[in-house]
Amino acid sequence: MENLHDKRKVYDKSQLLESEIKENPIEMFRDWFLDAEESPSVSEANAMAISTVDEDGCPRTRMVLLKAYTWEGFIFYTNYDSKKGKALQKNNKACLHFFWPGLERQIIIKADLEKVAENLSDGYFGSRPRGSQLGAVVSPQSSVIPNREYLEDKLAALEKEYEGKEIPRPKNWGGFIAKPYQIEFWQGRPNRLHDRIIYELDENFDWKISRLAP
Repeated sequence: MENLHDKRKVYDKSQLLESEIKENPIEMFRDWFLDAEESPSVSEANAMAISTVDEDGCPRTRMVLLKAYTWEGFIFYTNYDSKKGKALQKNNKACLHFFWPGLERQIIIKADLEKVAENLSDGYFGSRPRGSQLGAVVSPQSSVIPNREYLEDKLAALEKEYEGKEIPRPKNWGGFIAKPYQIEFWQGRPNRLHDRIIYELDENFDWKISRLAP
């Protein structure tokens, strides 16, 4: 067994004081996201983990890409027949997580999810590279397949079928919007006394802001 007790670092790059806190967490997210996009230490600022709950009650976490954010919430796209898609249609609560280690920051978002309008899914699908469109059609996401050649053969057949033609969006592929009801912003600080600011949506749809002990 490898002993990892001495693997640690000092967090000292920034702070999150009350004077820097915005009234709306989407504004805070926007500022932090722009920092991440501009930072050379972050390769994919929009990479986020999403955790859903499987039928056996165990959470399942995977990485996806955030494709838009609005005052309402956070939008990503997937196959509705995938494990995450099926889980969200049975239990629409999920947790999103952004981690930008180069900035010593993370954001944890609890949200209710729902499908976006079909025209939004159509618009985004149409903007994707052709290879990504074909991949969405080819892959029966999360299903057991016999081998890699199965996918390659299906891709070759579809490339021939749609040569010179527009590729339609599969009906089982589209977007979800995660509408947050709790968002926590975590900023690493020295001596493990990290800054943790949490926003919670109350019954009047106002955001209550609190500081949590690290």
